[in-house]
Order: sequence, then C-alpha cells, then structure tokens
Amino acid sequence: MIRTPLPLGRRGILAAGATLLAAPALAQAPAGQGFPNRPIRIIAVWAPGPNVYTRVLGEIAGRNLGQPVVIEHRTGAQGTLGARLLLSERPDGHTLSQMPGTVMRVPAMSARPPFDPAEDFTWIICLTGYTFGVVVRADSPFRSWGDLVAAAKRRPGAVSYGSPGIGTESHVVMERLSQAEGLEWLHAPFRGGSELSNALLSGQIDAVATASHWSQLVLDGKLRLLCVWTEERLPRFPDAPTLKELGYGIVATSPYGLAGPKGMDPEVVSVLHDAFKAALYAPESLAYLARLDQPVVYKDPATYTEFVRRQAAEERENVRRLGLALE
Repeated sequence: MIRTPLPLGRRGILAAGATLLAAPALAQAPAGQGFPNRPIRIIAVWAPGPNVYTRVLGEIAGRNLGQPVVIEHRTGAQGTLGARLLLSERPDGHTLSQMPGTVMRVPAMSARPPFDPAEDFTWIICLTGYTFGVVVRADSPFRSWGDLVAAAKRRPGAVSYGSPGIGTESHVVMERLSQAEGLEWLHAPFRGGSELSNALLSGQIDAVATASHWSQLVLDGKLRLLCVWTEERLPRFPDAPTLKELGYGIVATSPYGLAGPKGMDPEVVSVLHDAFKAALYAPESLAYLARLDQPVVYKDPATYTEFVRRQAAEERENVRRLGLALE
C-alpha cells in the first residue's frame, strides 16, 4: 500500500525550511572544526633520552591544541619505525611521527623500499636539526681531527668509530669523509647515545660520531671534541673546528620534524602546524634547544614537502656513490 504524506503544517514547513537552509552551511563547515577531539599521539623514533625535546615540545603544543600530546617510543629500523607505522594509520591528524633524515635515506639503501618518503606521508612542520661531532676520550692520543685521520691512514681498518647505526647521518658522513681522505676505518654501530659513550669511555672504540649526547661529557673534561658538522663553530665549544673549516665543504644537521599519514585534510594540517610552530618558538622550547646546541630549522608544510623531495634525491645519489646497503 502506498502511503500519502500528511500535510506538514505551518510549523513543519518552517522546520523543513530551516533544515534546508542549514544544510549548505553544514556541508561547508571547515574540516578542522572540532579537531583535535582526543589526544595527539607522536611516535618518537629514538630512545627516551634523545627524545626529551620531543616531550618538551609536545607539552607546549598540547596546551595550544587543548588536548594532551602523548609520546610513544618506537626505536629501531634506523629511526624509520614511525614512518612505517604511519602507513597503516588513519589520516585524521591524531597520529604523527618524528621523521629523521634516515626516512629519506633508508628507502635508497633497501632492495625493497618500505615506503616512498616523497609520496607516502603528509609533511607538517620541520622543527630543528641535530648538532653532530666527533669525540674521543680526554686521554686519547688523538688531540685533533688531523691526528685521527693520520692514524687511520697509517693503520687501515684499525682505528674504530661508533655511530648510532648503519645508514644514520653519523655513519654516512663518516663514510663520505673516509672516501674524501682515501682511508679506511672500522665502523661499530650501536643503539644509542649511552651505549656509544660507555663504549668510548671503556676503550672499546677509539672515537664516536654522533649528535650532541657528548656535550656534558666534553664540558666535564671526560671527552675531547675534535670537530663539529655545523655551519659555524658552537659558542660552548669554540675550539672545535667545523668540517667546512677543515676543507670538506660538508654541513650536516639532519633536519627533522613531524609528519602524518598520506591524505590528511589541509585544514587539520594547518591546525597542527600552527600549534607546533608556536610551541617551537616558545621561550621554554628555545631554551631547551640552546642547551642541546640545536638550531631552529623551521619549514612550513609546502617548504618541508619540497625539501623532502630534494633530500630523497640527494640521499639516493649519496647511497649510490658510497655503495651503502642494508644487510
């Protein structure tokens, strides 16, 4: 049986009209409205110690967003576990990852790349970069970078250095330097800063190339800083020359930032970018970066995306030239 609709009546007509008038407004409501509606999760790809700044940044950004920012540590896979996890996350902006330089490099070192850095993620904001350097024990016979290089040339494969792992910025730059000098040294990969420091202080290795986990040990007189990889000398370590000063023309800071899954709504990206940019430039954040000797390396989503494309291409060339590959 076909039912005939009952007459709406005056109130019904007015209500229906209001609904129709409201419909376009609802359809056009910004996707970012109501975001975030639950805690933001950031996958931090290094050990808790080196990730202290991520927690500092997250606390400030959480205040800006009105939701807590939860840091989840997922170490391993040359710092690419966060990127791999993003591949299966919803692009709703509630899960992000810290994205170090290895995200651009590891695919080029892999027979079967786990992801395409230029196409598989939404790049939100570049934040800062690491301050790298080479350190030896304070009682080491290597009193300068030149001493370390000379010893490695005299005894090929006998002088050892530690890094945070195969394919990290530390490893790649040290291999570039060895190629430039025509020398061979022994690479010893470790899992993080504390392991590297312990191995160096106990005499297991001759030198360490890594980010500034060595700062306090140098200030305490336990380690000697032979060189830094920044654009200019560091104010706290004015005696350590840069690689540029040493004639290599290399500046390496491995800029890193935050990204989300592919296909995020631009308005959600804008909300996240604005909150984390404000957090980056907050006095508390800048003071913490200064203690780490880390520079601000801010890039907005468009600039960061283009940087990733260029960097991925450069890393492919570096990997090819150096013959690097993951086992």
